[in-house]
Amino acid sequence: MERPLNCLNNLAENDWLIGYNSHQFNQIAQELYLELTQLSACGIPPKIILAEREPLRFLASFIAACAANCPIFLCNPDWGTQEWQQVFDLVKPDIIWGMGNREWGIENRNCKEITIISPSSHHSPFILIPTGGSSGQIKFAIHTWETLIASVQGFTEYFQLKQVNSFCVLPLYHVSGLMQFMRSFTTGGQLAILPFKAVETGQIFNIKHSDFLISLVPTQLQRILQNPELTQWLTQFNTVLLGGAPAWNELLEKARFHRIRLAPTYGMTETASQIATLKPDDFLNGKISSGQILPHAKVTIRNQQGDILNSNQIGNIFIQAQSLALGYYPITRENQADFQVDDLGFLDEQGHLNIVGRNSDKIITGGENIYPAEIESAIQATQLVADICVIGIPDKHWGQALTAIYIPKKPNTSALKIQTLLKDKLSKFKIPKYWIPQQSLPRNSQGKINRQQLQQIAREFLQNSIT
Repeated sequence: MERPLNCLNNLAENDWLIGYNSHQFNQIAQELYLELTQLSACGIPPKIILAEREPLRFLASFIAACAANCPIFLCNPDWGTQEWQQVFDLVKPDIIWGMGNREWGIENRNCKEITIISPSSHHSPFILIPTGGSSGQIKFAIHTWETLIASVQGFTEYFQLKQVNSFCVLPLYHVSGLMQFMRSFTTGGQLAILPFKAVETGQIFNIKHSDFLISLVPTQLQRILQNPELTQWLTQFNTVLLGGAPAWNELLEKARFHRIRLAPTYGMTETASQIATLKPDDFLNGKISSGQILPHAKVTIRNQQGDILNSNQIGNIFIQAQSLALGYYPITRENQADFQVDDLGFLDEQGHLNIVGRNSDKIITGGENIYPAEIESAIQATQLVADICVIGIPDKHWGQALTAIYIPKKPNTSALKIQTLLKDKLSKFKIPKYWIPQQSLPRNSQGKINRQQLQQIAREFLQNSIT
């Protein structure tokens, strides 16, 4: 397995970064590596917060920290004051890179440009990736170079690739963006980096798209499919990985109609990206699932007693993977047994993973268990809404009342019209009681919904309706 410095040296002469200066990347990484090794020579390697906005500097800093065996915490520079306070209290960093949009060049660098916060206690060379921000509590999944490489190896074996060329439009501090870099960097492939906003305005690199893989979240795919020129552009890619949040059936059908080589995936920060992926040919042939399990992982479906279930039986998802995080900072898992996730699903006869919904999203109304994903999919199929999320709000008669918070495609679309179309598709108890139109839904950059904010929206709307 290639170490960070070996990979860096192997790529020294290659122009592998598209849109950025590969030589400059190498120069920054080498200089930072030397600085960190000098700092580490005095004692324990420093703990680093990385909140650099500029992609080339972010990636060069990341590789320098990994090569110097420094724990590195990947952070979103756009976090608010409260979120940053959480992070500082948890991490107690020695070094901060990139905070406050501070500009720094690659020339005449000296140790004064590194902010030393405090002496640190003993720590290991971890790669710490943020998760849980949409729930209001930021955590860092503990990864290592080895867990990330295990994910890369599982990916390349599954897709039978020696080199991975990636077109990245996702945040690099998030696992979905970081792993695109890792695949290209460690396999000697090319990496194109472009903000999604630039893609939407038509600023597209002149590359051979059939040699590249691109990763999108559902909301990005939806926006691309609204633009005929971008839709045509997307059809040129070898593979379009889709993850980050559940995709709705209408979106998948539209992608299939346009013959986009979509590969819906299932994975999370804790597994260093996907552990199941549906191959594009299976998708285009009409298969609907999250695909087969990648070689570096194993999935079992268990009931509440922990017994392994048979094919097509819905239960709790348990994961074993070489790419599995070691815990959440600062606590490593003592028991490296199967990792139980919040999702419910089943494995079909072909070994494909099918996701039904999330345990924590389950709504109990009138004694019936309801999973929002089914209802949201049915509402999307009416083609009357641009976005939808179904939640349960406290109700003294039913326990929870189903509530649909949605963005109508047209301002004059009535909830009654949507309900009428649902009557033939859903049982009566699955049709939401309350309908709350909005202009936007609170989603993060990966398309995941903030359910705490939705609860607040619902409470305020219903209070105003009553008064």
